[in-house]
Formats: sequence, structure tokens, C-alpha cells
Amino acid sequence: MEFYDVVKNRKSIRAYKDEPIDKDALARIGEAVNLAPSACNIQPWCFRIILNRDVRDSISSCYKNEWMRRAPAIVVAMGNRDAAWKRLDGSSIIGVDIGIAMEHLVLAATAEGLGTCWICAYDVGRMNSVLGILPPWEVLAISPLGRAAENPEPRKRKTLSDVFRIVE
Repeated sequence: MEFYDVVKNRKSIRAYKDEPIDKDALARIGEAVNLAPSACNIQPWCFRIILNRDVRDSISSCYKNEWMRRAPAIVVAMGNRDAAWKRLDGSSIIGVDIGIAMEHLVLAATAEGLGTCWICAYDVGRMNSVLGILPPWEVLAISPLGRAAENPEPRKRKTLSDVFRIVE
């Protein structure tokens, strides 16, 4: 797909087909994550694509909606808050770095014909515990990954002038 087609076609998918994901597609998605920029190129992240059913069930137990369990894979985006670049006030920008890398992942997945849905509404402490993630690492986002079993209507967007302006 052309880049702007990928951007226009990306949707949050909440229903998945029970089909395996091509390993070459997963490798290309991984390369897109690896190419994502981060402050000072620190890349304070680690992404895992979970195919194992038992681990996916454990992850799903930390999230309130059942539909994620049907996806053939779950993406786990972990960040290292201590390693990430710090603002002048000392606060970590791990959320920005993970956001950029995660968006590379979801756009690459769309280009591969796969669906995703960013999820941050889970029990963070329990998620870290279930996956054995210890500080300074933490799970910052997850997403189901797989072939869509739905084609949701595009969501209403704000007008372009509400969200984007060129100031001369």
C-alpha cells in the first residue's frame, strides 16, 4: 500500500479471524519498530509478539473486554522509563518514544493487511506481574494483532482546520 492509503485504512479492530500470521509479515513489522525514532536514538523499548495461547490468555485476563482473546497474536510494548531520555525537569519521555514505535507497528501491520487496536486500559501492575516484567521495565501498551473479522465504518473526525494549521 502507498503510505497515505495505509494511514487512511488504519482502523481499531475489535474482531479477529482465527488465522495464523505470516512470519515474514511479523519480521517486516519488527523492522518497522526497529526503524522508529526515539529521543537521542536510545530506543528504550522492547516489543514482543505473543503467539502462545496460554500467555495470550494471561494477558487478556488483565483487560476487561473479551474480544481480544480471539486474536491470534498480542503485541506487548514495554518501555524502560529509566533509560529513556529525560526532559529538563527530569521526567522521562518513555510515553512519547513508545507512542512513536507503536504507531510504526500499527501502520506496518495495516500495510501487511493486519488489524490492531491500541489498548492502554488494563491493570498495569497485574500485567507486569503476569508477564514477569520488573522495574525499570513496564508494559506501556498492548494490541491484538491479526486478520480483521470486521470492517468498521470510519469514525467521524474533526475538521482539518480544528487539528492542523499552518502559521506563517
